[in-house]
Amino acid sequence: MDFGTIIGIIGGLAAVGVSIVGAKGLIGLYFDWPSALTTIGGSIAAMIVGHGIPKFLGQGKWFRLVLRIPSWGEERIIARLVAFSEKARREGLLALEDDLEELEDDFLRKGIQLVVDGTDPEIIKNILYTELNQMQTRHEEGANFYGDWAGLAPAFGMIGTLTGLIAMLQNINDKSSLGNGMALALITSLYGAL
Repeated sequence: MDFGTIIGIIGGLAAVGVSIVGAKGLIGLYFDWPSALTTIGGSIAAMIVGHGIPKFLGQGKWFRLVLRIPSWGEERIIARLVAFSEKARREGLLALEDDLEELEDDFLRKGIQLVVDGTDPEIIKNILYTELNQMQTRHEEGANFYGDWAGLAPAFGMIGTLTGLIAMLQNINDKSSLGNGMALALITSLYGAL
């Protein structure tokens, strides 16, 4: 679990909350259903259009990756490779096949299996680099998903602000409603920025 991400999210929300209370505002003044629907609902709809429903519904997997830092156990992997090397030198490469089931890391298991199968080292290198590139592409897709959402939400916040201003300007003769109308129009921009 990446506590830095969790602390950052909570800290950012707390900072906004403190500014609301410090401005002597009430939470009710900072919440408006139409504004939330425009910003959140609009950006979600745009994400579905841009990424498709399966990718949108699968984003929980990416979010979990954001919140945890994987432990690779580098020292354990190095010790395992040294043990494989010694066993291969003593008993031959085929002896490594007995230990493949114990490997938790699919990438390492695949590499060792290719060695045991007698695959040319250059081909092994190409296969493993291809797999690494595919993994990097998947991770970039997840990062791009959230980057796209971060770009769309402020745009929908601005759309909500504009629709709120239009509604406010329709009642410009009612001077008592101008302040409330302007506040509601701007709250959507706040949601988009958050």
